This record gives sequence, structure tokens and C-alpha cells, in this order.
Amino acid sequence: MSDTNVNLAELIGSRICHDLISPIGAITNGLELLEMVGAVQGPEMELISGSVGSAGARIRFFRVAFGSAGDQPLGRAEVTELLNDVERAGRVRLNWHLTEAVPRNQVKLAFLAMMCCESAMPFGGDVTIENTGDSWTVSGMADKLNLDNDLWKNLPSGRFANSVKPAQVQFALLPETAASMGRRIAAETTSTRVVIRF
Repeated sequence: MSDTNVNLAELIGSRICHDLISPIGAITNGLELLEMVGAVQGPEMELISGSVGSAGARIRFFRVAFGSAGDQPLGRAEVTELLNDVERAGRVRLNWHLTEAVPRNQVKLAFLAMMCCESAMPFGGDVTIENTGDSWTVSGMADKLNLDNDLWKNLPSGRFANSVKPAQVQFALLPETAASMGRRIAAETTSTRVVIRF
């Protein structure tokens, strides 16, 4: 994948997320109005509301992970609020161990790395994101991991023996996006832990 292809993928990601977030927001507002007037109540409303909230959180997360990103800063409060919303809809606990604002393009790399870790934890676990100086570490821990050895072994090079499936697109994008920013990916795995550094 060339830099041009990475940029095109980012533009497509931004466009899709931009076009979807508005109707999701409108549905959320409509549900709030229905709740205020007491028009609809019960488990059905909770199911719809929870599903819409989950969809909105994932779209906002994908907008950072897959969309175009510059060096404008993202603050801790904004990132942790987003990750808390995403965490509510999944099985993985997300721990953002940064206190300062960081450039959006670096958060993008962290989110792609988080998605790689998350893919190895179908039964849940913890993903921790840390930054020391200019170095990032994203680590995932779980009692039981499900590792695709081809993806993890070849993540640093971005050249995989098998075709990358849609659910694995983060593995293809992470090394290419990092390279476009002058960074290299390192990855290591054990039976209970996966670590990505850049």
C-alpha cells in the first residue's frame, strides 16, 4: 500500500464517518425527545437507545482510527470520554494512561494498535495505552488470546502471507500509516499478552 493509497483510505474513512454521524445523532435526539414526553418506555426503548449509543461511539472511534488526521491536539478528556463510550459496548477494558493532549495523528496510530490488540481478545481483556516521550506502547492482556500468527509476525513489515480480511484491516493500515509519519512498528506476543510499540 502506497502513501497515496493510505491517504485515499483515510479520506474514504473520514467521508463515511462524517456522513453517518449526523443521522445517528438525529436518531439519538429523537429518542431523547420520546423519553421526555413518555411516548415510549420499556426494554424495547433501552435496546434501541443502547444500540444507537454504541453505533455513535464506534463511528466516532472509527473517524479517528480510519479518517484523515493532522497534528491538531486531542485532549485527555475527549479521548477518555470516547473510549468509555466504546468500552460500554464491548468486552475489552480500555486504559488511556496519558494526561496531556497529544497530536491526533498519534492517537490514530494508538487506536489502530488498540484494534489489533482487541482482535486477539474475543473473550475480553484489558488494553493499556502509554506514552513516554515520543514512544508509544499499546498492550493487551487476557487470560486467553486468539492470535493470528501471520498477522502478528508480519505486522512490523505490513506484508502478510495471507489476504487481509475486512475485520483485520487495522493490521494493514497501522504499519503503512506509521511509515507515512516516519515511525516503525514493533510487535511481540506471548500466550497472555500482545504488545505494539511505535
